[in-house]
Amino acid sequence: MAKTVLIVEDNELNLRLFCDLLTAHGYQAIPLGDGREAVARIRELRPDLVVMDIQLPYITGLELIEAIKQDADLGSTPIMAVTAYAAKGDEERIRHAGAEAYVSKPVTVTRFLEAVRSLIG
Repeated sequence: MAKTVLIVEDNELNLRLFCDLLTAHGYQAIPLGDGREAVARIRELRPDLVVMDIQLPYITGLELIEAIKQDADLGSTPIMAVTAYAAKGDEERIRHAGAEAYVSKPVTVTRFLEAVRSLIG
């Protein structure tokens, strides 16, 4: 059975790219364009991995990572942050919130897939 990856990304092109990459490499990719639904969808789907954009409308990916990691039922879910934020201190702040991996945009296929494999095989 394919491992499930929930992708929380508001940019339609990035969402499609991540879904296509994951599907082509044997993962079941589930797109989610609205971060406000993320916690409920994670609770419902129990994905093997969450790919989380940091810059989302309404709620930031950072806030979502913190909420997920503080939830007793969801806290063990691995999270890979994917973001255009690549300034000094951003990766540290994102990892401190609980993300197990950090990939900056624009992503390279190799780096993206290496990060996914390192988290869920």
